[in-house]
Amino acid sequence: SHPQFEFISGSVSDPQLVADLVPEADDVYHLAAAVGVALIAKRPIETIERNIYPTQLLLTELKKQHDSGRDTRFFLASTSEVYGKNPKETWTEEDDLVLGATTRPRWAYGASKAIDEFLALAHWRESRLPVVIGRFFNVVGPRQTGAYGMVLPRFVTAAVAGNPLIVHDDGAQIRCFAHVADIVQFVEDLMNSPAALGQVVNIGSAEPVSIRELAERVVASAESSSTLEFQSYSEAYDKDFEDVRRRIPDVSKLESLVTHRPRFRLDDIIAELVRTKQDEL
Repeated sequence: SHPQFEFISGSVSDPQLVADLVPEADDVYHLAAAVGVALIAKRPIETIERNIYPTQLLLTELKKQHDSGRDTRFFLASTSEVYGKNPKETWTEEDDLVLGATTRPRWAYGASKAIDEFLALAHWRESRLPVVIGRFFNVVGPRQTGAYGMVLPRFVTAAVAGNPLIVHDDGAQIRCFAHVADIVQFVEDLMNSPAALGQVVNIGSAEPVSIRELAERVVASAESSSTLEFQSYSEAYDKDFEDVRRRIPDVSKLESLVTHRPRFRLDDIIAELVRTKQDEL
């Protein structure tokens, strides 16, 4: 009901819709992409097409605006997946991308998002189209669904219901989880920072946790009787699936560009998600 809010139901891959809407925008936040490990593993064609074509379409329309003398700032949501399986302890924006073989479909996601980044940066280099690229690490928050394989909502749903928490492989994988409210603030601040234009920036938390420990903390927070069950990747996805053991961002560049610092620690996030899920039941 807000007078300044308009919702348009359509596809960002619709050329006419994009052509109609881009001239009306001061900023464009491109957050649409293929979602979830399961979809990426099972439907690689859809993954590649969803990730690359709409980005190209948006940039083409933004370039038209730019050439006419009207600059519209563009935020591209990228992903930590572009780092692939780089073996470094933490990843910085200038690190090499170490993707697996093309015979492993899960790498199609990181490769296609890397193409998105190359396209956006090419427009910045060639014409100074104002772009900002954010590489999101694990983003979580209320109302996030576990339907696409997101681990924390899956764990919370299972724990609140008293069901087993399914942990893939041995649970020793290391991840960092950031609250969506903090992420939104980071994105907004980056878009308002002239120094961020033409930059790639890691966006996320630098508080690491193993997936097994995450499951244990969820069970404790929910005061649940749930147990942990371990499932191989081949059972969860397919025999060709590969995972990354450690995914931790170096956020020093982010911290140099914005003043916001995360307000939510991991235990706060877990507690909020548990309360939200309990209130739904």
